[in-house]
Amino acid sequence: QVQLVESGGGLVQPGGSLRLSCAASGFTFSRYGMTWYRQTPGKERDMVASIGLDDSLAYYEDSVKGRFTISRDNAKNTLYLRMDSLAPEDTAVYYCMTHLGEANYWGQGTQVTVSS
Repeated sequence: QVQLVESGGGLVQPGGSLRLSCAASGFTFSRYGMTWYRQTPGKERDMVASIGLDDSLAYYEDSVKGRFTISRDNAKNTLYLRMDSLAPEDTAVYYCMTHLGEANYWGQGTQVTVSS
């Protein structure tokens, strides 16, 4: 059974940092790309960053380039998103996702709130 569990969200002041984690189980984590998405109320879920089988293959949405870093630890079956220089517009629920076969699997999300 595929399971993705996000953690690490919270309330942070503008300019601050957070590191999100996504613990994966039920599949061979090292063989699949992973993606972080975020969603705000009333809007679609947008891709933030994605990573291939290792840290050398990373893609970022333009608004987070230079501020966010996606990485993975295949030994720990865990995906990370380091977020620096956070701004109020980064406030959202953040989700990790993987595509296996013909299905997308999502975690439950973790709330990130950037506010003073």
